[in-house]
Amino acid sequence: MIQFVIKAYDGKDKLDKRMEVRPRHLESIASWGKHVICAGGLLDENGKMKGSLLVMDFESREDVDRYLASEPYVIEQVWEKIEVEKMNVVVLDGEFIARK
Repeated sequence: MIQFVIKAYDGKDKLDKRMEVRPRHLESIASWGKHVICAGGLLDENGKMKGSLLVMDFESREDVDRYLASEPYVIEQVWEKIEVEKMNVVVLDGEFIARK
């Protein structure tokens, strides 16, 4: 498995849409649960959500793309900019873990 960091930024003035879609987004994250290492909202200077950060474990970038194609924030055009990078998780829950 390969770990991927997904940074996804909401489009301008999408907070209301984000909150409308959020229950479906959370259901989606739960359904992909075995792949999710951690996930949460990115906050602006006022503490309001402006995007998301996910660290996920997949076999390939193609698997990441399959997840993104099913993601409600993508389908509903909440996320405007998405960055995906490979990551090597070394510490998880305060514990050093062995990866590769």
